[in-house]
Amino acid sequence: MRTIGNLTIHFGKYLRHPVRMALTNPPQGGPATVEVWKTEEKGSDVNLATYLILDVVEKECEAVVVISNDSDLAEPIRQVRRRFGTKVVVIHPLRATAPGLKARPNYELVKAASKSVIISESALHACQFPATLTDEHGTITKPAGW
Repeated sequence: MRTIGNLTIHFGKYLRHPVRMALTNPPQGGPATVEVWKTEEKGSDVNLATYLILDVVEKECEAVVVISNDSDLAEPIRQVRRRFGTKVVVIHPLRATAPGLKARPNYELVKAASKSVIISESALHACQFPATLTDEHGTITKPAGW
């Protein structure tokens, strides 16, 4: 993506640390809590919201496409639409979290957006870069778990 002109990348980060959490159905005579790894994404939604607003204020765009299902982005989207009249299309990448469950777009994002579109997991997969790319800096290989 760095090879695309007029594109900037702003990273968040992931934190992972052990935390103690309560069991929903602790075994009789057993522990009421268990230690688990808590993984938290930090900064991505704030970065996206910040640059969304800056790009609109600085007239760097005519319309915006946001690919997310994170309700934290509803208010920045609502504000750039209301204050600047900018069209914001939200694409919801949805995946059912368990068999039989239907994934749904976040209601707050649907209300905030000019238009909402659901992208299936298979369509999202088809839009990814190939597993291996080569540029002037070398070869880049996508991790197997992606």
